[in-house]
Amino acid sequence: MKQLNWGELTPALFLEQYWQKKPLLIKNAFSNFEDPISADELAGLAMEQEIESRIISQSPSKEWQVSHGPFESFEQFGESYWTLLVQAVNNWSAQTHALLSPFRFIPNWRIDDIMVSFSTPRGGVGAHLDQYDVFIIQGEGKRHWQIGAPDPSLQALLPHPDLKQVSDFTPVIDVITEPGDLLYIPPNHPHNGYAIENSLNYSIGFQAPNSQDLWSGFADKLLDEDSGTTRLNDADRQPTESPEVLSWQDIGKIKSMMLQTLDNEAGFNDFVGRFLTQSHHALEILIPVTPISESQLAELLDDEQVQFIPVSGIKALLIESPNKCLYINGESIPLDEDNQALASVLAKSRSLTAIKLKGFTDSLKNKELLSKILNKGYWYIE
Repeated sequence: MKQLNWGELTPALFLEQYWQKKPLLIKNAFSNFEDPISADELAGLAMEQEIESRIISQSPSKEWQVSHGPFESFEQFGESYWTLLVQAVNNWSAQTHALLSPFRFIPNWRIDDIMVSFSTPRGGVGAHLDQYDVFIIQGEGKRHWQIGAPDPSLQALLPHPDLKQVSDFTPVIDVITEPGDLLYIPPNHPHNGYAIENSLNYSIGFQAPNSQDLWSGFADKLLDEDSGTTRLNDADRQPTESPEVLSWQDIGKIKSMMLQTLDNEAGFNDFVGRFLTQSHHALEILIPVTPISESQLAELLDDEQVQFIPVSGIKALLIESPNKCLYINGESIPLDEDNQALASVLAKSRSLTAIKLKGFTDSLKNKELLSKILNKGYWYIE
């Protein structure tokens, strides 16, 4: 993947001036941009059962329709006024996954997935809001985009049970994007785009968990581990003359009891590490038919042609305090001094040569770590 042409900006200036503040257009952000996936290949992914896809179209009477994949054919949608959207294409296309490289100045845990859309002329999804940050790279073709500022007066529209839109807005960006152009759209900024000709777009979405998701996930952790069962202690209670009142003192004690559960740093960090590395979409996990033994691993590491490759789209994180752990795909792998360096390399989720990895395998702990991620199918050998 080529470097992003920031022009007068830098990643630091972008974060300071635009990130979650206002939209941005960078013309020719990627010089001589080449699509990492073709429209035909995208259509093939939309035919797979495990891959989430949908087609949003308009009828001649301008009524919106939503069809969910997998699809067997596309002829019935005609030559215009429809868009195919395929989620998490980076989980199935390493070339598409490489589009993430220019955005690594943002922590990996904030990256969600790359949705790819193919649109016929006039195809789009209508004016709408997203609750996440997104970079949109224009691939082949041209598209007309309008992006507005947050506006509490916008009306929510539901032209189809599966399609949320908003009312018309005044654009602050009104542009025709061409191959290699880049748009950044912050959360809650209305936007609308439609294709001028057959076109591909790559939407790099960044997750930002809300409190509801976090509390729900944390409650699941407490239930799974049968923890958080300590009951309220009010041994210092005094007589009351108003038993019908829930006092502010009692409310404070209940709140403090709940917050004490969060204050368990090791337990909370473990929850966050697992939560943020769980994939929201299917992955092509490649579990070996026969587990790789220590002797087989040694043979592989002696072969200079062997590449160790992470599953495309796999999520990995390191948490360094209070207990050092590597988190991959929602799983916690405790670390010690012997395997921290290897874990740091693996957490970057980049392809590695046998020569690179062999330097780590003097340690038994490193051999065990490498064997574990191979046998779980998180990495594979090529």
